[in-house]
Amino acid sequence: MIASVSGTVLTAQLDHVVVEVGGVGMLVHSTPATAAGLRVGQQARLSTTLVVREDSLTLYGFGDDDERALFEQVQTVSGVGPRLALAMLSVHAPDVTRAAIGSGDIATLTKVPGIGKKGAERIVLELRDKVGVLPGATPGAGAAPAAGGTQPQVVEALVGLGWSVKQAEDAVGRVASAGDAASMASTSAMLRAALRELGR
Repeated sequence: MIASVSGTVLTAQLDHVVVEVGGVGMLVHSTPATAAGLRVGQQARLSTTLVVREDSLTLYGFGDDDERALFEQVQTVSGVGPRLALAMLSVHAPDVTRAAIGSGDIATLTKVPGIGKKGAERIVLELRDKVGVLPGATPGAGAAPAAGGTQPQVVEALVGLGWSVKQAEDAVGRVASAGDAASMASTSAMLRAALRELGR
């Protein structure tokens, strides 16, 4: 089990980063918010979990231990794998997800691409008594200024989360045309705004 990685950020994309650890570049899959908070050349430490499959070893990274704990916990539910768990953290902060599970808020859970009504009900049924909102829990990475090419990156992330290219482009277009400064402040902010559009 690789519990964390620390080193220089070599690459920071929308859904992954590469961190140099002891001369080795480790590709770490992450949420857009976590990746957006990192910059090439800076030192970074990510809480991680290694997912072992018959044909692959995949490393997932998080801004803090709370995100990692929830990522691992939701995968105890039948039908929830790493990709869906990461999508949950991309759409909602850990405390929001826990509150939705604890209160049986199916509508909030189904805003995550890949989670339908039955899947949300199963998550609530299996985890309701196991999760709790941690006092003072906050998302691990803050918003960072968006660079050029934000819209294509957000479209790519939405497609990766399960929407079609047309749905993704339409949602990003609506967010951009709305001209909401807060939504345009960073890549992760634009992604969250687009996810809200798609959830309507």
